[in-house]
Order: sequence, then structure tokens, then C-alpha cells
Amino acid sequence: MIRLRDFERIVFFTGAGLSAESGIPTYRGQGGIWHEYNYEEYACQRAFDRDPDKVWDFHDLRRQKIGACDPNEGHAIIAEVQREIAGTRIVTQNIDGLHQRAGSREVVELHGSIWRVRCTRTGEIVEDFEVPIASRRSPAGGWWRPDIVWFEDSLDHDTIAAAQDAIAGCDLLISIGTSGVVFPAAQLPRIALQSGATLVEINPEETVVSSWYQHHLRGPASQMLTDLWR
Repeated sequence: MIRLRDFERIVFFTGAGLSAESGIPTYRGQGGIWHEYNYEEYACQRAFDRDPDKVWDFHDLRRQKIGACDPNEGHAIIAEVQREIAGTRIVTQNIDGLHQRAGSREVVELHGSIWRVRCTRTGEIVEDFEVPIASRRSPAGGWWRPDIVWFEDSLDHDTIAAAQDAIAGCDLLISIGTSGVVFPAAQLPRIALQSGATLVEINPEETVVSSWYQHHLRGPASQMLTDLWR
């Protein structure tokens, strides 16, 4: 049995399956949000350029629903591990901010945050926790757009570099609730595999990248993490 306390440089690589236990829908799994909504209308730059108010109506609703959810026991355990094992890092595909609300720090957010906005004119990025957002227009006269990686966007170079650096240096990578189909994020665990780290997959079902992992825990993330830690 893997024990987290036996490792010194842990990376938690988290996806929508972790936050699902808090009531936040996944994206591609059963009941996923993109089975209900067409991203071309709500979650790409083309949609925003065409009708920013329509896109903001959608994202204000997402912010409202996410803001009503609390971190779950899985988030709490990850934060506790980070406090007790100094070499622990977190790389997440989630945009919900639940890791930070649970007490985690220095979270690498591959796909941005629903709680930040970016000015389309100046590129300025600020936090905004109001629901709905206080103003859709920035002081510079541009639109605020959600600072998240939409469909057809590229990942931020510095963010992906920080994730690669964290994963390359780990001795244990735990993938939690990731589908393994969102690129380039899905390729990141291969870095840990190639560097000789131990890889653990926590997911209720097998994924397209399960073969990369030496250990597979099939069950709810919070319970699996409890077993590894306590």
C-alpha cells in the first residue's frame, strides 16, 4: 500500500473529478457540462468576440454555482499534506479555486481561474469574486474576460513551464479525477513517468492513460486520499 508519508516531493495533479464531490459538474464525464452546452456559443474567444454579454451571462451563472460549493475532504487532505510535507506541489486543471479555499498555496492553475478577469485591451489581470461581476468593462475601456483557458486557447507558457518543473522533480505523482483527454495537460504525467517517479491514479473508472500508472485506486477521491494519508 502506498503511503504519502513515505515520499518527500509529492505532486497532486487534479481534475474535475475531484471537485465533483463538492457538487461541481465535470466537463466530459457522465453529466458533464459540455454535454448540455455548446462551447462554441459560450466558451471560446470567437463566441466572446461575437457576443460578450451572452458569454458573461453564462460565466456569471457558473461563478454563482461554483461559489455556492465548498471544498470537500479531498481538498482538505491535499492542503494538510502540503502543510506537513514541504515538497508538496499542486497542479490543477480546475478553475474553481477550491484548492485555495481549502488552504492550499502556490497552486499551478493550468486552465486559469473563474475568479480572475483579464482586460482585452491591456492584458491586466485582477481577482474578482463578485457575483455577478461588478463591471464587464475595464477602466481602460476594454472588456473584462474570464481569465480561463477556453476551447481553442493556448496554455500560458509560464504556467505550463511551472507545471513541468514541479512534475519533473517529484518522487510521487497522484492524478485525481482527470480524464486524460485534455491536451496538452494530459501529457504532463508522462514527465513523472520518464523521471522514475511513482504514479498513482485515483479515478472511479479506467482512463485512456491508466497504463502510465503503477497504482490504480478506483473510488471517490476523498476516500482514496484518506486511505493514503490517514
